[in-house]
Amino acid sequence: MEEIRKEIDVGDWHSNLAYDEWTQLTVPGSRASARYKHAAVVVDEKLYIVGGSRNGRYLSDLQVFDLRSLTWSSFKLKTEDGDGSSLGEAFPALSDHRMIKWGNKLLLIGGYSKNSSDNMSVRFIDLETHLCGVVDASGNVPVSRGGHSITLVGSRVFVFGGEDKKRRLLNDLHVLDLETMTWDVVETSQTRPVPRFDHTAATHSDRYLLVFGGCSHSIFFSDLHILDLQTMEWSQPHVQGDVVTPRAGHAGITIDENWYIVGGGDNSTGCLETLVLNMAKLVWSTSTHVGARHPLASEGLSVCSASVFGENILVAFGGYNGKYNNDIFVMRLKPGESSHPKIFKSPAAAAAAASVTAAYAIAKSDSSDFPPPPPANPTLNGTGNSFSESDIRKTIDSIKEEKRTLESSVAETQVENSKLREKIDEVNSTHAELSQELQSVQGQLISERSRCFKLEAQIAELQKALESGQSIEAEVEMLRKQKLASDEREDGTVKKQGWGWGAR
Repeated sequence: MEEIRKEIDVGDWHSNLAYDEWTQLTVPGSRASARYKHAAVVVDEKLYIVGGSRNGRYLSDLQVFDLRSLTWSSFKLKTEDGDGSSLGEAFPALSDHRMIKWGNKLLLIGGYSKNSSDNMSVRFIDLETHLCGVVDASGNVPVSRGGHSITLVGSRVFVFGGEDKKRRLLNDLHVLDLETMTWDVVETSQTRPVPRFDHTAATHSDRYLLVFGGCSHSIFFSDLHILDLQTMEWSQPHVQGDVVTPRAGHAGITIDENWYIVGGGDNSTGCLETLVLNMAKLVWSTSTHVGARHPLASEGLSVCSASVFGENILVAFGGYNGKYNNDIFVMRLKPGESSHPKIFKSPAAAAAAASVTAAYAIAKSDSSDFPPPPPANPTLNGTGNSFSESDIRKTIDSIKEEKRTLESSVAETQVENSKLREKIDEVNSTHAELSQELQSVQGQLISERSRCFKLEAQIAELQKALESGQSIEAEVEMLRKQKLASDEREDGTVKKQGWGWGAR
């Protein structure tokens, strides 16, 4: 059944949008060229599209889509010296880069270009002056890469993973201080996500860095990892809700506590659902679906959030699903409920935290909240029952004993949590070793299979040679017989002639 796409016209287009459904905008006039692996951001109701790739060619343009008038325009760039010949150096054709807005500038971080440097570059575009150039950054500059993720937390940009220009997969974490333009390596503990690229990342409550999906050169992921930016500890929490399929090349955007995931795929099938992760409750849900071969079921697309005519919407553009796309799709967001941030911990750690909270409450009641000694001969409910000072002291001693018991329970829980972490690390290490061994065995099998193919080809050639040899032997035998028969005939002729001469 052919899919029906909803389209809306330029006039009062926002008023008839349905909630939580993707709608294609009808765009008059010329459009930005179709592409994927570009970068996008919305500033003042305008969608900025920078670079990307199409048919193996990197793009260097900056296109702007006005979300009010629904029109495209080109953004002309210039360098500080006004020399057009240096524009290609300041702003080369880029793909698989990432972009954020900082002040009145767009910052482009990383990506692939024809002449990529060894270290990651940071480029800027001034939206007011149209100037562009390279930012001078210092410190421990990470290696150049594409397919990485960047996450803005305050004035810091966290860069995770990606693939360098030698196709080496990465899972390192770096941070760029935008105030000082200084790079640094982030040291973390616990098990990091395995090396990957084309994943997405987000931040929650300015404390948690979330990484979802992506792929290696042979495996696509659907896992969720969280880094506590206060303790710098990685964890992989239990997530509830809908089952999420592995994907890479998807796009993500956060609005309040919801993280929207759009598109992506596994190089053969595009993901049809738009996912929503409630980052406070760690619950996956499906917002909507699109049909097969829909432009949103693509890899390398972009999604941004915008407020237009007072409406909060998502805006998606581009991607590749067998063909390159340049359609604009929007989705009107239903107002959601807010909830308190959640501290991501293991079950054992959560139990320990609960015990600590209870112990703290008891200690606090012991020191300050416990009522003062009652007056002489108090009564309760008019029954005349009195409480002596010794009774109160016994109650306090009992509470203190319970407090010590809870503290002991907390200590035991912490030990158990430590053992569980060690076991998890051991299992992860074993899994990594087994994965490497499996890849090695697979490589050997491929090598042996190739050798078998070569041997079979040699055997077939030898069989042909053997058949040819047998045919030659048969011909030789036939010639021998013919020669023998010829010799016998000649001998008979000689004998007959000899008898004639003797008769004379």
